Amino acid sequence: MSQLKQNLSDNITASMKARELERVKVLRNVQAVVKQIEIDRQKELDDAGVLEVLQKQLKQRQESLAIFTENSRDDLATKEQFEIDIINEFMPQQMNDAELAALVNAEIKEQGATSMRDMGSVMGVLKNKTAGRADPALISKLVKDALQG
Repeated sequence: MSQLKQNLSDNITASMKARELERVKVLRNVQAVVKQIEIDRQKELDDAGVLEVLQKQLKQRQESLAIFTENSRDDLATKEQFEIDIINEFMPQQMNDAELAALVNAEIKEQGATSMRDMGSVMGVLKNKTAGRADPALISKLVKDALQG
C-alpha cells in the first residue's frame, strides 16, 4: 500500500476516534475516489497516482469555491474551503514562483528547447519533476512565456 493511502487511512481512523465527523466525511470521500480509480484501472495506485487524484480533487473544490464565492454563497464556500484545507494536508510542500521559474528555465536550457514545438517534451519532464508541488497550468504558462519570449 502506498504511503499516502496509508496516511489517509490512518487519518480516517484518528478522526473517527476524535469524533470529527465532517473531517471523516471528506477523507472517506477522497478514499472512495482513490478506490474507484483503482477498480477502474484494475491496479493499485502508487503515491504518484494518489497524488494525482488529490490534485484533481483539489482543483474541483477550488473551482466550486470560486463559483460559490462569486455567487455570494458563503455557506457553500465555507464548506469547500474546509475540504480544500483537509486535502491540502496530504499534499507536498508547494514550490514558490521563483523555484518553479528556475526549474522551467533549467529544463528548457538542458533540452535546448527554442520554440513552441519543444513544449511537449519540456512539459513531460517538468510534470514528473513537480508532481503535486506545482499547478500544471502555471507550469504550462511559464514554459509558453519562456519559449515565446
